[in-house]
Amino acid sequence: MNEAEVSAGLAATPQYQYAQRVGDQLFVAGQVPNDALGYIVAHGDPQAQATQCLLNLRILLAVHGFTTTDIRRLVVYVVGEQAALSTVWSAVTEFFSGTVPPATLLGVARLGYDGQLVEVDATVLKTTQGDA
Repeated sequence: MNEAEVSAGLAATPQYQYAQRVGDQLFVAGQVPNDALGYIVAHGDPQAQATQCLLNLRILLAVHGFTTTDIRRLVVYVVGEQAALSTVWSAVTEFFSGTVPPATLLGVARLGYDGQLVEVDATVLKTTQGDA
């Protein structure tokens, strides 16, 4: 189902698609802090998990012919108290070199995988030169 993503170094996801391109838009499943084998990385470290989510997102975008500059909106989900949210936000701003696309940072009770503290969702749209 996700052969191109797996070939690029992302984990296999037999139950769902990573993304689907429709015209100039990429509909993205929330990116989780998995390594290439599908294991959650950095248990207990929300900053490292956020970085892994963003790296996975970058790979996914490249597979489908997009870049991080095509991200129009981020939603970052974080399990934990305020300190965890602040730590994750630092990782996000570092990843985008201080120029983060419009983003929402949300604290949540839990996420889909045991040990998962962060998930990143993105709205992705490629624009023409005149639209940017």
